[in-house]
Amino acid sequence: MFEKLQQLEERYEELNRLISDPEVIANQSEWQKHTRAHAALEEVVLVYRDYQQIQKNIEENEELLESQQEQDFRELVETDLAELEEKREALAEKLKILLLPRDPHDEKNVIIEIRGGTGGEEAALFAADLLKMYHRYAEKKGWKVEMLSSNYTDIGGFKEVIVMIEGKGAYSRLKFESGVHRVQRIPVTESGGRIHTSAATVAVLPEAEEVDVNINPNEIRIDLFCSSGPGGQSVNTTQSAVRITHLSTGLVVSCQDEKSQHKNKDKAMKVLRARLLEKVQEEQTGETAQARRIMVGSGDRSERIRTYNFPQGRVTDHRIGLTSYRLEDVLLGELDEFIDALITTDQAEKLKRVDS
Repeated sequence: MFEKLQQLEERYEELNRLISDPEVIANQSEWQKHTRAHAALEEVVLVYRDYQQIQKNIEENEELLESQQEQDFRELVETDLAELEEKREALAEKLKILLLPRDPHDEKNVIIEIRGGTGGEEAALFAADLLKMYHRYAEKKGWKVEMLSSNYTDIGGFKEVIVMIEGKGAYSRLKFESGVHRVQRIPVTESGGRIHTSAATVAVLPEAEEVDVNINPNEIRIDLFCSSGPGGQSVNTTQSAVRITHLSTGLVVSCQDEKSQHKNKDKAMKVLRARLLEKVQEEQTGETAQARRIMVGSGDRSERIRTYNFPQGRVTDHRIGLTSYRLEDVLLGELDEFIDALITTDQAEKLKRVDS
């Protein structure tokens, strides 16, 4: 492990020199590549340097113990030494985690697609609740939320809604939200006061840049149409809405929220790139996806991952068996309890595979 850490520190110093080199700075694409690599290494290198400093302090204290006979002073040194050894152990564990294979998309922005599933209007209303939940979570993190596409119902729910969340590490925090979210409550559409079970599907995709996914213009068909509101009625007379069909895969993306045809096309292309990247990932993951399925789920949209039970004020994540009775807080964006537990579980599983 320490040989690997030494190599990473040397690479970090090399990148330090490169991003300060005027010739590299003049080539912006090259400079940005080195800057991203530098940022990716920074945390592990800084933790490693902390570890090295503590190791040096431990060695100095051990030398003091060998040369010092005064009992009171020895006790002070021994207390300090015990604290340093505890810190060293904690840093060693942190370094193990930081050295685990990283998801190359962790630092990316995300595109979240939410669709009402089983339950009709109530499912569409729950999809709207989930959108608000993620919007509030993003606000707490200082991230920007942009609506890409929406298909809403007469009473304020969403048949489908797609948003982009822009912020450092957004994908690393939200990637385990993919799957079926189930709600148990009395719907506003229910006159008899009976509890219904409905569901909405969430898909979290890393934003794909043009360098990640190359889309051949000859492989897409672009159709223009008038945007529509609830019930399908036309809300304008200009063909500003855009539908893009990727001919080789059959993927179809529509965007109509903007009045500008150009803006709708840009948003549709963002969603299409993200879906194509997801498709490539699904074909390549294989063993990695299987390992992830063990504890935190595959990210498969058909997998039930969480239940929101309103009568009991309870939220349960079925993948890790975590239950919270703070339903209202969770829906207000207090998601870190679940997200931290999912990340910790994922890291523990990866460490277990490395150790075995």
